Amino acid sequence: MFFRLLTFALFQALGAVLAAIFASAFARGQISIVSAALAGAAVASYFWLVSDLVRGLRLLRWLRMGDGQNAPVDSGLWGEFANRIRRLVRSNERAVQQRDERLQEFLAAMQASPNGVALLDKELRIEWFNESAARHFGLDARRDKDQHFGNLVRDPGFAAYLAAGDFSHDVLMPGRSSTVSVPVRLSVHIHPYGEGRSLLLSRDVTALEQAEAMRRDFVANVSHEIRTPLTVLGGFVETLQTLKLHDAERARYLDLMAQQAARMQSLVSDLLTLSRLEGSPLPPAHEWVAAAPLLQQCREEAAELTRVLWGESQNLDFDLDLSLELAGSASELHSAFFNLIGNAVRYTPGGKTIRVQLHAGADGAAVFAVQDEGVGIAPEHIPRLTERFYRVDRSRSRDTGGTGLGLAIVKHVAQRHGAELSIMSVPGEGSRFQINFPPSRVRSVPAAAADPSPTSLPTPTPVLLATP
Repeated sequence: MFFRLLTFALFQALGAVLAAIFASAFARGQISIVSAALAGAAVASYFWLVSDLVRGLRLLRWLRMGDGQNAPVDSGLWGEFANRIRRLVRSNERAVQQRDERLQEFLAAMQASPNGVALLDKELRIEWFNESAARHFGLDARRDKDQHFGNLVRDPGFAAYLAAGDFSHDVLMPGRSSTVSVPVRLSVHIHPYGEGRSLLLSRDVTALEQAEAMRRDFVANVSHEIRTPLTVLGGFVETLQTLKLHDAERARYLDLMAQQAARMQSLVSDLLTLSRLEGSPLPPAHEWVAAAPLLQQCREEAAELTRVLWGESQNLDFDLDLSLELAGSASELHSAFFNLIGNAVRYTPGGKTIRVQLHAGADGAAVFAVQDEGVGIAPEHIPRLTERFYRVDRSRSRDTGGTGLGLAIVKHVAQRHGAELSIMSVPGEGSRFQINFPPSRVRSVPAAAADPSPTSLPTPTPVLLATP
């Protein structure tokens, strides 16, 4: 401000001096020097005002153009205005940039969310949605923006949810990619916020619903599997209490009761095995189990099971690489191996051949396989064989002492050892069950160095059967 007044005074003084000099030199007394000086000061003031107005107009044009960098004036009052405006613009630009960066970070976080997120206006039209929401509802960012959400999602349950306007709870509906063979279930919840706006959240609850269904089935199956032998036991106990029986009849009833008790014991044992597999740490990868003694025990148990079931020996053909060792738990591997061999014995008639193989491939991986000549399995049953209590033939499984948990145990053991269970079967020709061990879990030692004694083998389990 001081500089502005100083320049104004200097302009007036310079105009007055120039006018006085001009009057004294050329007017020769026609115009007084004082009058000339005043006129000169007035003209100088006019020029100063014009110059100052030009500077102000340049500043105004700069502001209108929105160029926050190159100010047209850099001195005087207008220069001070320009500098202060430039600093204010830069500060606002930095603040806007920071807000944009935070907004982009927030949107990126919502894009990374596995849950679907959609922003809706007061008319429930789509303003923004993330990739998960696009996948859940089959939306397209270019095509569906500003579209009414209810027009794009036509599920009757969701339409009723929108129409009711009660958003205090969520609604379950099928996802866009849901099919009969691969169902997809979504939990959708609308949260109102702001002035009539809405936040829509969607969550894939397929796994939760499947887990809940499995839990219900598991409880129902366990209850049924235990209730059946308990009912039989209760009937026999009542018979023994109320009827006078001969010693032979009493002995037969007691034998049947023992079989039912053994069936429950086998079921509880398998359930405890599954529980241990699901809740215990993974087997160590540095403890090695010799395959030879492990499979020799399986051979002896299979021969005993064959004798009890069929009364005649089956042809048990063991083709093994005795130099192999597997990293993991000896008890778990024994459980998996004997479950597969035991299943083959149960479903292969007497006189047929059961082949058990354990070999390493060129890549260092190992394959344990059990192939039988039994009745085989229809293709529609194979994907469900590892489900708990799933049986192709329920009555036959119970008659041969099966609990319906054996293949579930095998699958868990394989997964815990980094292996994979595969099943191939042809109805009427037989089945092949195979566990593929990765190279990291397999090593080969010279036959002379293979010492079965360090391996802690489980105590042989009595064969528990229930006869019809």
